Amino acid sequence: MSWSIFIAVAIVFYLLTRGYKTSDYQNIHVNKVQRLQGKLEDHEAGLLVALMAKVAKADGKVCELEAELLSLTFTDISKVFDNPNEIREELKAIYKKEMKSFENTLIVSKKYFELTKRDYAKRLKVMEYLLNLAFIDHDFSKAEFMITEDIANALEIKKSDFETLIAQFEQFYARVQTQKKLTLSKAYEILGVSEGSDFAIVKKEYRKLVREHHPDILMGQGKEQSIIDEATKKLQEINEAYELIKNNKK
Repeated sequence: MSWSIFIAVAIVFYLLTRGYKTSDYQNIHVNKVQRLQGKLEDHEAGLLVALMAKVAKADGKVCELEAELLSLTFTDISKVFDNPNEIREELKAIYKKEMKSFENTLIVSKKYFELTKRDYAKRLKVMEYLLNLAFIDHDFSKAEFMITEDIANALEIKKSDFETLIAQFEQFYARVQTQKKLTLSKAYEILGVSEGSDFAIVKKEYRKLVREHHPDILMGQGKEQSIIDEATKKLQEINEAYELIKNNKK
């Protein structure tokens, strides 16, 4: 399993907020801590999480990789508020609530569009992130296509851009399937744990490495793009190794 695209779009929080100069309190501001005014469900943060929930609901299941991405996103978003722990719990509550139904998908999408209508690039990055959620288990179902297409239309994403994003994900995962698989011994070496280690130790080290090479964190530290690109490649190895060990433990 390769995560290079997963990690590439895991920087969504930084990319979505970088250079966004609106003073509207309903938008995320990455460069300063803000106090929530009004309801979180009407804030850009809450609306983004609601859209994530709609995509996750489409195939009726959330794989471990998807859950990890969601967890990191909740954490990153909540950090811009002056009460991050409380906000994170509220975001989780919004996510669970919005997974129950598709009925308000267009309403949520239109609300998000209104907050970002002057920034097409930002909405396109959101669409890329949502498609990543849909593709992350390697199975882009008809239901996932339909829900992401509905969201794309509501966000006024150009059809050509939407189709290009889908093609990029399809091509990437097709390449992944043809890549040479790691040996189990090499997988343990990549994660820096002894061969045959307890899976709890493997998982702990894996999460440590994910955060160490997380492009969002490196970008926030002001690292050069070359360093961020190298970290993304490294994460591909880390995640392939983790998946191989996890499957072997079953």
